[in-house]
Amino acid sequence: MALEGLHHVTAITADAPRNVDFYARMLGLRLIKKTVNFDQPDVYHLYYGDELATAGAVLTFFEFPGAAPGRHGDGMPYRIAWRVGGEPALDFWEQRLGTEGVATARTADGGLLFADPEGLEHELVIDDAPDEPLTALASDIPAEHALQGFAGVRAYASRPQGSAGLLGALGFEGDEADWELAGSRRRASWSYDEPPGRGAQGAGSIHHVAWSAADDAELEQYRAIASRAGARPTPIIDRQYFHSVYFREPSGVLFELASRDVGFDVDEPLDALGHGLMLPPRYEAQRDALELRLTPIANPRQPA
Repeated sequence: MALEGLHHVTAITADAPRNVDFYARMLGLRLIKKTVNFDQPDVYHLYYGDELATAGAVLTFFEFPGAAPGRHGDGMPYRIAWRVGGEPALDFWEQRLGTEGVATARTADGGLLFADPEGLEHELVIDDAPDEPLTALASDIPAEHALQGFAGVRAYASRPQGSAGLLGALGFEGDEADWELAGSRRRASWSYDEPPGRGAQGAGSIHHVAWSAADDAELEQYRAIASRAGARPTPIIDRQYFHSVYFREPSGVLFELASRDVGFDVDEPLDALGHGLMLPPRYEAQRDALELRLTPIANPRQPA
């Protein structure tokens, strides 16, 4: 039994149309689910991923129209790292982003750093992980240059040593600042940096980070492990496309354990993912009102 690296990362946007344009058109990710926030159904929950909607490459956004910009700070994840295939891919993305007016910079380790229109940081990295590439098929992005799934996440923490016990219990290996969570098929890094100050959630900030579990049985096992290590996990919650357990780790980051056994094709065919507005059964009676309220968005992968 081992958690298989990252399942998904969820962030906040104030502008769903611009968000779709950046992630589905600019970055070439597939919009795999257009649904609503299950706890607040008058706002979108958008999911992006690889061609098969595989855990380990799923980036999701809650839309809160008009939300103030977030401020990254203590106890908050702030950067998502993605794998790419090599130096030519970094050169491709540096040119593509630059052509669209997106500022880029090379990191000390040779990665390519940039931010989305609301300030959420991303880094493209080359690493030697044996994980299968998780890519989407965008018509204007050569397959060899496409994003290949998550490499890891960086967070701010003033006392990262306080998280060591829980991380170790969950199967992370490392030291107080730099960790890796590796299963038999996928792995991901988790790192802490000195915070610039206090943060605030808002547009462009990460809401939570989800780690990949097999099924309910594994969720229950890890729920017990987290509880023994001092966390206060929720019961298992049905999120329609996966089942989840939530808790805060000691540095303040909201962790989720999410299962892989349901899938995003449970309510629409794989080849039509992201085309229609998919609602949980309890909100289906509100469809007409919700479709009027939600901002229209254009999926670049959807036939006209």
